[in-house]
Amino acid sequence: MSRIVVALGGNALGNSPREQKIAVKHAAKALVPLILEGHNLVICHGNGPQVGMINLAFSTAADAGVVPRMPFAECTAMSQGYIGYHLQNEIDAEIEANGMHGVPVITMLTQTIVDEHDPAFQHPTKPIGSFYDEATARTLMAETGDTYIEDSGRGWRKVVPSPKPIGIYETISLRTLFYAREVIIAGGGGGIPIVKREHGYEGVDAVIDKDFAAAKLAELIDADYFFILTAVEKVAINFGKPNQRWLDEMTKEGVERYIAEGQFAPGSMLPKVEAALMFAEAKPDHAAVITSLEAAHEALAGRTGTKIICPNCKL
Repeated sequence: MSRIVVALGGNALGNSPREQKIAVKHAAKALVPLILEGHNLVICHGNGPQVGMINLAFSTAADAGVVPRMPFAECTAMSQGYIGYHLQNEIDAEIEANGMHGVPVITMLTQTIVDEHDPAFQHPTKPIGSFYDEATARTLMAETGDTYIEDSGRGWRKVVPSPKPIGIYETISLRTLFYAREVIIAGGGGGIPIVKREHGYEGVDAVIDKDFAAAKLAELIDADYFFILTAVEKVAINFGKPNQRWLDEMTKEGVERYIAEGQFAPGSMLPKVEAALMFAEAKPDHAAVITSLEAAHEALAGRTGTKIICPNCKL
């Protein structure tokens, strides 16, 4: 059976704990058939709405003088815990409901290693947390050294870097559990960003793109397939236009051409396509697929989805 890493968007998991409990039931029903067929599965999830909610709660309480400000790395760790808790329980329940017993499902706190010299640290771009007026934002910048920018006319907001992942701290543990056929939930929200120090590692204020982190994880644990699950069943060019065309597959050359043409929206399909290509290039005898959550099972059978391929690709 195949070893599969799937990247599941945070927006697919709802905007509140109650919404999330409903959403994870849907996710479990789509993913468990892969487990029932005997495939090894690692599920990486986004955390955009969830980590924003956690960060906003701490920021609001800090503004009121109730608690100290919470570093963003810690907020990411918290989001991994509670999203994993919901996913783990629902996947386990769905496996049991289908008559399969004794399949371990585990959530692993995951730290993603980044280079402290990554250029992204000089150009923070990812807005997080509360909105402030300009005077308050400038006071916070002077007090903390953080960067705040005006965000679309809605106020000033803290921005953090988005560096590229270069490693996963828990790779050995992940690989061990993966080959032991445990279902693993890992890499939540792109992982907790850490940098190497003289002794050990240290968390940093940053947001790692979930799809890039999942691609790196899939590469390091030697997955056969890397699935990016999004809102559409296939990738399209000329999206939303009369000449829109759905793509069954893309080569490296095709991806690069479409990116140069501006076919994929930044912050939407572009990082997904880039992450899929990153995995396909690192593992040319394996395959990356972009499809919807509902179509994951059909895509594994080669009946739908957009495949990003390199020479000797299995699909």
